[in-house]
Amino acid sequence: PGIEDTAQQAGSPAVVTGTLRREEGGWPRFAQSLAQLWAHGVPVDWSTLLPTGRRVDLPTYAFQHKRYWPATVVVAGDATGLGQADSQHPLLGAAVALPESDGYLFTARLSLATHPWLADHSVLGAAVLPSSALVELAIRAGDQVGCDLLEALTVLAPPLLPEGAGLQLRVTVGESDADGRRELAVFSRNEDAEADLPWTRHATGVLAAGAAPVGFGEAVWPPAGADTLTVDGLYDELAAAGITHGPVFENVRAVWRRGADLFAEVALTEENEGEAGRFGLHPALLDAALHPVTRQEAADGTRLATRWTGVTLLAGGATALRVKLSSVGDGYALVVADHDGGVVAAAESIAWTAISEDEVTVAGPGHRDALFTVEWSELPLRSEPVAGSWAVLGEDVGLAAVLGASGADVLSELVEVPECVVLAVPRTDGALAVPAAVRATVGRVLESVQSWLADDRCTRSKLVIATRGAVSASGEPLDAVGAAVWGLLRSAQTENPDQFMLIDLDEQQPSVEVIAAAVASGEPQVAIRDDVVSVPRLVRTAP
Repeated sequence: PGIEDTAQQAGSPAVVTGTLRREEGGWPRFAQSLAQLWAHGVPVDWSTLLPTGRRVDLPTYAFQHKRYWPATVVVAGDATGLGQADSQHPLLGAAVALPESDGYLFTARLSLATHPWLADHSVLGAAVLPSSALVELAIRAGDQVGCDLLEALTVLAPPLLPEGAGLQLRVTVGESDADGRRELAVFSRNEDAEADLPWTRHATGVLAAGAAPVGFGEAVWPPAGADTLTVDGLYDELAAAGITHGPVFENVRAVWRRGADLFAEVALTEENEGEAGRFGLHPALLDAALHPVTRQEAADGTRLATRWTGVTLLAGGATALRVKLSSVGDGYALVVADHDGGVVAAAESIAWTAISEDEVTVAGPGHRDALFTVEWSELPLRSEPVAGSWAVLGEDVGLAAVLGASGADVLSELVEVPECVVLAVPRTDGALAVPAAVRATVGRVLESVQSWLADDRCTRSKLVIATRGAVSASGEPLDAVGAAVWGLLRSAQTENPDQFMLIDLDEQQPSVEVIAAAVASGEPQVAIRDDVVSVPRLVRTAP
């Protein structure tokens, strides 16, 4: 519609002419018709049709993917400038030869910012460094000391990558024994952990020399006599078992079964192939080689590959693998080959063990940082003169006499609000039942605090609430009324910083100098015992 055309065949090309009809679409329809002719193989002289147009070749693919955000580039420091050697590995920073020993220490810093692809492997909601990465680290350490066999590696606790912080990693390689074997261990600690926080041991192993040759054993691929298994839903099943994989780790392309043995094809995505050459065997590719078995193990809950025996790496930089997993004992033997059948790596046995959510939490670096208790620590004080006027309100607990004896102007009513006002709270009244005493005293204190906050005259003053036995700073029994008042005022302090101060006294009357110094310290909560001022501090519990 919209074009009256006649085709005159005058050799080649065909000549198409037409008349535009405005009411039937005009130019857009005409252009569409020409495009249809061109799509059917009729040449179109676009230079005549669009004399001012510029010819642009169309891409041969649907679209070209470009990331909006630039890729994170890990910039390592100059290890040689620090007296160390560059490890030349993407997960390790420096290699340090130990003096008077042939042992080695490897250091690294990992984080989700510098190594974002590690976030694609999580266990029970936490980003976990896979055991395939620990194997890669162990093999690299073995290369440094001339050991081509990872005789054994046992993962004791999976390393967790903290959000918003870095993880310090240490790989230690011991001295060679009479048989050329060396002990290996992997440790980690949060980079912001204090120096006294112990390191977490994640894995132990043994390196050796003299790896035996390995063959793939499958001349035909796909393997003869094997049944094809679907890979649809593989990663949904693993996620349901608590093991979640992102795009970097979703590398299984096909799976087969023959008896108790499993076979697979795994391959890195195109955008991750460029990183393969930096590894001996990319951890995401080696981890994917285990997914067919991990899928089976997932039927019994969250289970990870934790025990590796007889691991060898024969070729580096692989981007795709043929995988053979043969049932042996309580685990599987692994052989992976390239597309020509050449063996890339092998393991005599890999075993899976169950892991719980508590184990993942406890295994995390710096987990002891989360276990704290309150301790009362002595606060060094400077002698402060008692200056200006004070007011002591409520049922006096002896403070008015102490302050007055020092020459301070002590007021009993707030005609003018002084710099410091003390609200004294007595101990539990023996005439009342404890619940009634608590309700009555807390109610009176609450009214006083609310009135204080509502009075504009009090904005430049501080209200000091004095109790006796409200906290157990030295292990003494608590007073119920005082403890309840402290609970109330802690909340008030959070909502109104620097407006209130809590002072807890013992049976001994403190000196006025100690009271003045405690108020001048700026601490929100103090306890005075025998003229010694203590403050509550969070400290780590003993491991």
